[in-house]
Amino acid sequence: MLTAYETRTRQLLQNPSAPTSLYATTDIDSWVNQARGQVAGETECCRALGTLNTTIGTRNYNFSAITLPSSVGLQGVLSVRAMRYSVGSGFQWMRPRPWPWFDLYYMNNPVPPSGPPNKWSQYGQGSAGTGSITGIGSGSMSSGSFYIDPIPDSAYALTMDCACYPSALAADTDFEAIPYLFTDAVPYFAAYLALMSAQTGARIEQASKMMELYQMFIARANQASAPNVNRYLYSRQFDPTQLNKLGQQKSVGGQQ
Repeated sequence: MLTAYETRTRQLLQNPSAPTSLYATTDIDSWVNQARGQVAGETECCRALGTLNTTIGTRNYNFSAITLPSSVGLQGVLSVRAMRYSVGSGFQWMRPRPWPWFDLYYMNNPVPPSGPPNKWSQYGQGSAGTGSITGIGSGSMSSGSFYIDPIPDSAYALTMDCACYPSALAADTDFEAIPYLFTDAVPYFAAYLALMSAQTGARIEQASKMMELYQMFIARANQASAPNVNRYLYSRQFDPTQLNKLGQQKSVGGQQ
């Protein structure tokens, strides 16, 4: 898949082969991987069920502690969408709360209760893991975290619906976790980054056009990935009642 990304990005940049190449392959690969991370973050198209075992008496955990399925091409967790823990042969759902609510009603307790967790809230914003999807640097990127309540009185097996970011592509045989049709948007974002690096007026204008095309392909991929039945119930879909909620009317024949 990396070769396909490189070829398409060069086509968009009208980048001829050596010795007159304007952009090095290593730079294109870096922009492609950065674009893949942005696509995964914006669309939440890289999903996985992560697992984590709680520790008795510990209510806060980092995303880096979440175990993702192997061989799925995912580098780490960007956010947790839902959470539950194992009970018998099934699961018990845990209610999500916004952090200000969780902080006021559950952390604000000098004698916090213990027991099976039934509520959770994300606290730290950001990713899990080390290094970067672009392959630059090796420092810690682990900033995402969450809290649970009550404080666990036993080791509970949590299962989480995670939005993840993919592992960097270093070879054409590396597994691509981003699904089709979202892959179609990647070269446009990579070309946008390449044109922005030129820092000239004409290139900046071309970069803006690439960003518009990227957004168009993202919108089309979002629409195509949801079923037609009750489409608006799914994330990133247009709510047909939104215009009425905003006190607006749909344009008909160019008239409001």
